Amino acid sequence: MVKIEGTLDEIRELIGDARRTVRDVKSTTKKVVKAAKGTKRKLSDWQRYIKNKSNHIKFKRGDKKGRLDLKKMSAAFKRSRKK
Repeated sequence: MVKIEGTLDEIRELIGDARRTVRDVKSTTKKVVKAAKGTKRKLSDWQRYIKNKSNHIKFKRGDKKGRLDLKKMSAAFKRSRKK
């Protein structure tokens, strides 16, 4: 705990400044997040390959059943890119 001394008006002024600072930080943070969301980069070829549902190869049995088999997908991706 911190001991604060002063008149009621001085304390209210200090707390008011803190509240204004918190409000300013929150609004600035929202602006930065909005700006960051606006800039999108191009997906890599692998990311675009993964995104396509028809390229998904899944484990058919065992404890990994239903999960993506990234090893087989990687091999298929590399094969598809050969010229």
